[in-house]
Amino acid sequence: MKTVNNRRRLIRTWVALVILPLIFEVIRAAHAQAPDQAAVIHLIDAAVAARVDKVLSFTDVEHYTVYRGNDEVHPVAEMTVRDSYQKGVGKTYTVLSESGSGIVRRFGLKPLIDNETAINQPGKVAESWFTSENYVMELKPGGTRNLNGRNCHVLAIRPRKTAPNMVAGTLWADVKDGTLVQIDGVASKKPSVFAGTTHMMRQYTNIDGFAMATHARAESNSMFFGRTVVLIDYSDYHLQVREGK
Repeated sequence: MKTVNNRRRLIRTWVALVILPLIFEVIRAAHAQAPDQAAVIHLIDAAVAARVDKVLSFTDVEHYTVYRGNDEVHPVAEMTVRDSYQKGVGKTYTVLSESGSGIVRRFGLKPLIDNETAINQPGKVAESWFTSENYVMELKPGGTRNLNGRNCHVLAIRPRKTAPNMVAGTLWADVKDGTLVQIDGVASKKPSVFAGTTHMMRQYTNIDGFAMATHARAESNSMFFGRTVVLIDYSDYHLQVREGK
C-alpha cells in the first residue's frame, strides 16, 4: 500500500514539475503568436489610406471574358478596355477591342463597366473601400495562412450596408503591410430584381507598395441569361505615385 501511495505521489510530482509547465508554455506561446485583431484591422485601414493618398493616377488594360451555362471554354463575348484613373476625377474606360454576342456586351459588359465608372466617382468611391468604416471585420481562427506565396491574415468581412458592389465573405491581407491579397464572397445586394446571387472573387498583387487587381471572377444567375461567368484579367499597369510622406 505504501508503495502504491509513493508511486502516486511521484506521478503527481512529475505532472506538476514537467507536464503542467509544458501545457502552460504551449498556451502562452499560442497567445503570443495570435495576432491582435485591432492591430490587424488598423494595418489594413492604413494600407488602404496609403493607396488613396499616394496613388495620383494609373492606367491598366482589362480583358473581360463572358461564359454562359456550364461552358467555361468557349466565351460568348469578350472585351478589352483601357482603364484610366485620376485621383479626384474618377475612372474612364476606352474600348480597345470587342467580339462575340452584341447582346451580352450591351446588356452584360457595358452595365458592368458603367457601374465601375459610377462607384469610382469622387464622393462615392470611399463607400466601396475595404476598410473598417465600411465593413465589420473579424479575424478567422487558425492563424496566418499562405495564399499565392504570401503570408496572410484571414478575416471574415460583412458590409455595414447593402450594395451590389459590397461583398460579404473573406478577406486576405498581407501580414507585412496589410495590402489586399484576395477578396472572396457574395454581393450583399442583387444588382437587379432579375438577377440571382452573385459570387465575386478578386486577386491582387503588390505594385510599388499598393494593392492592384490582377484577376477577378463573378458568377451569377439571371432570368434572362441563366448562369453567367465573367472573368477579368488586369495587366500593363502604369502608376503615378506622390512622393514623400
